[in-house]
Amino acid sequence: MSALGVADAARNNAAWCSAVCGAHGSPGEFVDAYWRTRAAAPTYYPNLVTLAPEPALALAGVRELERARPSASWAIKDSFGTLPLEHAGFDLLFEADWIVRPASPRRGPVAARWCSVQSESELAAWENAWGQSVGQAPIFLPALLRRKEIAILAARDRDGEIVAGVVANRAANAVGITNLFLRGAEGESTRAECIEAVADAFPGLPLVGYESGQDLADSHALGFSSLGSLRVWVKRA
Repeated sequence: MSALGVADAARNNAAWCSAVCGAHGSPGEFVDAYWRTRAAAPTYYPNLVTLAPEPALALAGVRELERARPSASWAIKDSFGTLPLEHAGFDLLFEADWIVRPASPRRGPVAARWCSVQSESELAAWENAWGQSVGQAPIFLPALLRRKEIAILAARDRDGEIVAGVVANRAANAVGITNLFLRGAEGESTRAECIEAVADAFPGLPLVGYESGQDLADSHALGFSSLGSLRVWVKRA
């Protein structure tokens, strides 16, 4: 298999965005240069993810969404960092690096405390432990549990409380890592467990995702390398 690039990581991430939006009733559609949904996306999720570096192709999709959602706030994941949106009514939310770790032989057994979320009640507990949607409608809906290409993974402490979690998404010849969270003070060893749990869920495939700041440095220490940068823009309502 040839080495993965930004386009592969972006398509993998767009597949995850489409799955989440699809669980909410609007999966969107893949066009040559981007994925998009015209409906309101769940919190933290974009309405458009670019899949090719040519700005002109993606900007056509941006303009179409501006017509479809003229008074709404919505986001764009500019996967290649190429869209000139600074003066087009968008605010830069954050920048990050796409990352990849090549497929590698199994490094040993995954810690026994890791398991796959299987039920609606477990999913609700997982999202509560994730902690980013408190006071809002749930983002991760039970329909995701029925998709064989997605694994929602959790680690529990001795009392049964969820102390770490991550989502693995198999698409575009890779496994995407997203929504990784760590609770408590276990630090880097637990992050390493997260990565190995993902690799164990879908063995033999490279891992992709995106990170910034200290999380990016921690990922590099665990064998990931940077592929390129991305930007997330928010349209002002």
